[in-house]
Amino acid sequence: MATNSTPSSVPGGPPTAEDKVLETGASLIQDFQPTKQLCAHLNAFHTYADEPGRYVEANHYCAHLTEDVRQCILYDSPGPDARLIGIEYMITPKLYETLPPEERKLWHSHAYEVKSGMLIMPGPTTVPGAAQAWEAAETQEMKHVIGLYGKVYHLWQTDRGDKLPLGEPKLMMSFTEDGQFPFEKAVGDRDKRFGSDWKRKRELRKDIEVPHLHPDADSIWKRRNSM
Repeated sequence: MATNSTPSSVPGGPPTAEDKVLETGASLIQDFQPTKQLCAHLNAFHTYADEPGRYVEANHYCAHLTEDVRQCILYDSPGPDARLIGIEYMITPKLYETLPPEERKLWHSHAYEVKSGMLIMPGPTTVPGAAQAWEAAETQEMKHVIGLYGKVYHLWQTDRGDKLPLGEPKLMMSFTEDGQFPFEKAVGDRDKRFGSDWKRKRELRKDIEVPHLHPDADSIWKRRNSM
């Protein structure tokens, strides 16, 4: 299993026997409906809006609220000891266009994430035939994601070694073109853990059409380029 979780860095000892008994009982009695709606695991990299280029890998566990709105819980790994580091909302262009101009600047596009091969849906890599079928399903999903706009806040700056979620939530953005961060190293290391290959993903997605992107999205890069 791919994991880069480091639970030993979190203060405190392991859950007590009493905690485990209570958790087991709760899991048998309580329903957990919101988390049962999660239907997709996506992996990509975010950058800090106030520090473009500083990046964090994020595992997104997403659910559909409606056909136009998705919501995702973000973790630092896919392992059982993963730390919850943030949240992301995704909306369709028709909803994005209804937002006030200043609000639109807080949202990012997904076009580069999809077309570059950075954004993946981790799936089976060892079952014969399953990987190819999963890849086809993943490519189909990318045709939907490429047009969505996302709004992300990270709560826990694990990339700087914080042992707890400290300070104010951080607005995050996506990358929009090559050269904005060490893509081949970061994504290459990620791919080794998940048994993926961004170059193959990029080739499989070459025919996915890039939608028209609203000029208010991805504001941090536009501000940076205008300086």
